[in-house]
Amino acid sequence: MHLLSVENITKSYGEKVLFENVTFGVEDGDKVGIIGVNGTGKSTFLKVIAGLEPADSGKVSIGNRVTVRMLAQDPVFAPNETTLEHVLGGDSPQLRAVRAYTNAMEAIELNPSDLAVQDQLMKANELMSELDAWQLESDAKMALTKLGIYDYEAKVETLSGGQRKRVAMAAALLLPSDVLILDEPTNHIDNDSVAWLEGMLQKRRGALLMITHDRYFLDRVSNRVIELDKGQAHFYQANYSRFLELKLEREERESSTESKRKSLLRNELAWIRKGAKARTTKQKARIDRFEALKADVPKQAGGKLEVSVASTRLGKKIVEMEGVTKRYGNRTLIQDFNYIGVPEDRVGIVGRNGSGKSTLMKLIAGKLLPDEGTVELGTTVKLGWFSQEHEEMDQTMRVIEYIREDAEQVKTADGSLISAGQMLERFLFSPTMQWTPIAKLSGGEKRRLQLLRVLMNAPNVLLLDEPTNDLDIATLTVLEDYLDDFPGVVFVVSHDRYFLDRTVDKIVAFEGEGRITHHTGNYSDYQAYVEKQGKIASSITSASKSSSSSSSSASVAAANAKPAVKEPVLKMSYKEQKDYEEIDGKIAAMEAKINGVAASMEAASSDSARLQELTLEQGQLEAQLEELMDRWAELNELAEKIAAQKQG
Repeated sequence: MHLLSVENITKSYGEKVLFENVTFGVEDGDKVGIIGVNGTGKSTFLKVIAGLEPADSGKVSIGNRVTVRMLAQDPVFAPNETTLEHVLGGDSPQLRAVRAYTNAMEAIELNPSDLAVQDQLMKANELMSELDAWQLESDAKMALTKLGIYDYEAKVETLSGGQRKRVAMAAALLLPSDVLILDEPTNHIDNDSVAWLEGMLQKRRGALLMITHDRYFLDRVSNRVIELDKGQAHFYQANYSRFLELKLEREERESSTESKRKSLLRNELAWIRKGAKARTTKQKARIDRFEALKADVPKQAGGKLEVSVASTRLGKKIVEMEGVTKRYGNRTLIQDFNYIGVPEDRVGIVGRNGSGKSTLMKLIAGKLLPDEGTVELGTTVKLGWFSQEHEEMDQTMRVIEYIREDAEQVKTADGSLISAGQMLERFLFSPTMQWTPIAKLSGGEKRRLQLLRVLMNAPNVLLLDEPTNDLDIATLTVLEDYLDDFPGVVFVVSHDRYFLDRTVDKIVAFEGEGRITHHTGNYSDYQAYVEKQGKIASSITSASKSSSSSSSSASVAAANAKPAVKEPVLKMSYKEQKDYEEIDGKIAAMEAKINGVAASMEAASSDSARLQELTLEQGQLEAQLEELMDRWAELNELAEKIAAQKQG
């Protein structure tokens, strides 16, 4: 089904053309990844498609009854709105029905005997059933929980920027839409939440347009890629892996075409230099052809970002942490943590949001002091700190002034000196852009500028706290290459699984309540370990149930395993015989109770307090059922052994 059409849209800011004459269509089932270097206009491109910004020319046509929703980088919230209220605050018929039912329930509590209020509740109840809206509130809570928001009554205005973005994302996922537009959806969420979101979007119906730097996410979710490069849009019917192959083929074709153009140009130039006179039609045609060849210069690609910065020599003692503990109030984030750094360490720090990852980085950087234990840095250590908490930049400063404030020149890895301006060019800041006020840069360009300033200080220990937030794939690729040759130590906090796999060989994992574990390998190795441990734990649980069910007979066998001693006659005790006769009925009764609670939960899906009570009751009943099943297995095994002994 055709959902929307984009026809010849063009958008410029001043003299800078972001994109020009872009045309494409979106069909049901399309999952389109938008990629490009920071500053190429990706966010503006999505805003134009969503109708939030006008195009300079061209148009976007949306089909009848097609709903388009966009999760912006900076979502807007109503004053005093709670997290759950925002997620349930959309304008769909289902969400309006949920709010009407909630209002009716509140009214009936105040005036239970009022006939008008009773009628209001009955109608609201019927509408909920008609629109199949009973599950919406629990779905909203599930989405918030999976995205790391556990307080449904918290005022959104009291949350951090990252938390607000997650609340807005939960709302975007819950609201029905034919075309969902997401701008950097993986920013500010942890690895588990990224994996959950990935699964949600893979299964989601309708169409999806998204900007993301997360290459695993892009590869697994997208089936189309649009690359914005120097005002042009390039289209690929592929996921990210296939896109890379197709892009390479395109660039090779363009390179071949340009090589042929230059060869023709050289031939024409040689002929012109012989002194051709524009007297005949043939000679004039060749001169015109020469001028056309000169003018037919292809638009330059986005350029190649280069990092080649020297680092300061690092001594034997780097970072030593012993018995480090850090608490906030009654909560222990880090408990008895030990670490001794070695040259070329690449340490990835992972864990859920709020578990203490950034706190550990601040302890290493000396921005926080431990409550217990010691943190010592070697005398030769020169820290480079690239934080997710955006540094305050003087927006009136020009790009080159910001870099010159730190250094006029920088030593490269090969020992040569280059100017701040030359270094900026290597970081894709053209001479014109270097004199642009910082206020006019995109969010990603500002982050790239901050990264350059960190690296220009020639650090030998790098602390990268969520470095992938707002950086484009091209910048991340070059940063990864830089880290390959970086002789110092690197600590990385990141939710970007690809970046971790590419850059680290050790994992420090926050596993809750201050517990931190060390693992050798990259993030995928760590994930494989976690999955393996989960399977082992599951098999141990199964084995323990099996062993407990045969414990009585096993202990008898062990006690009488001496040679030449006759095996005792097995028989059930009075209690075992009674339990054996009654156990099937008890199990059936318990299953009926659990089914009854499940039905009550469905009926009370809009009553969060009652739902909590029923969830607790369900857990208790399921635990009792598990005990009955264990007892059933134990008694049946004993009965089989008694029967076998009699037959023998």
